[in-house]
Amino acid sequence: MNILFYDTKRYDMESFDAIKDQYDKLTIDYVDTDLSVKTARLAKGYDAICAFVSSDVSAPVVNALSDAGVKLILMRCAGFNNVDMDAAKKCGITVMRVPGYSPEAVAEHAMALAMAVNRRLHKSYIKVRENNFSLVGLTGMNFYGKTAGIVGTGKIGAAMARICHGFGMDVIAYDMYKNPDLDFVRYVELPELLAGSDLISLHCPLTDETYHMINEETIGMMKDHVILVNTSRGALIKTDDLIAGIRSRKFFGIGLDVYEEETPNVFENREDDILESSITARLLSFPNVIVTSHQGFLTEEALEAISRTTLDNAMDFLNGSVNESNIVL
Repeated sequence: MNILFYDTKRYDMESFDAIKDQYDKLTIDYVDTDLSVKTARLAKGYDAICAFVSSDVSAPVVNALSDAGVKLILMRCAGFNNVDMDAAKKCGITVMRVPGYSPEAVAEHAMALAMAVNRRLHKSYIKVRENNFSLVGLTGMNFYGKTAGIVGTGKIGAAMARICHGFGMDVIAYDMYKNPDLDFVRYVELPELLAGSDLISLHCPLTDETYHMINEETIGMMKDHVILVNTSRGALIKTDDLIAGIRSRKFFGIGLDVYEEETPNVFENREDDILESSITARLLSFPNVIVTSHQGFLTEEALEAISRTTLDNAMDFLNGSVNESNIVL
């Protein structure tokens, strides 16, 4: 099987090259350009392509891949909401993903965001670099004894719940399905979680039901001076309403690894660009907001797991024995 990797970064090549010799039936080529209608033609002669969470895998792209002879789309990520599944089905293209790689990687980044914005590490780092050792504006709060609200208790949410519990926090959670392994967690309805949490961390998929679940109404339910963290999907939060909440001083801090309209920015160096959208600039203008570039997954352990599962998926497809939990279509 010949596989073309799109939007390949150095860390992608390093992690896949480290193990690809163990898969002698697979041939991998890399391109740094991302997937689009125009670049789909590069896949001619390849059996499969590999894309990432920010790639354009819309219907026109899927159709172009089908015309190029592609039979398998490998997503080196858990999410697949950027894939037009109806188009893939019509074209007879199988879509496979990496449902779990390192829940702890994302959960630890979520807590890092919460701690950094709480203790204003982003501000203190800059101040000390300028020889400013004043403590004004750097006051945080203890997490110990506070309440953490976890929205979604799948693998990542469960890992975050354990971290918060280890900090000595009371942990409450909202999820349609209770996780039996979290015997220290008290499950509540979403309004109660919003009203009672000092730290709220989002760990749920993006669906029609969760789209803009954090909005003017739900922000109004939160206690004042809450810390909100999102490492899941940007569209869980209605950004205009979030900014209004920040301006009204509702939040003690905001930590975002994802945000709406992030796609042009994710994993790209845009230092010399004039950003078309004002979302990023508006968020970064607030002193109690930290934004990172969708890096929650980026640990050595997670990259190794992503690489191995992706290539295992390719081999399973080649051998006609796909892992049902990894197949989307």
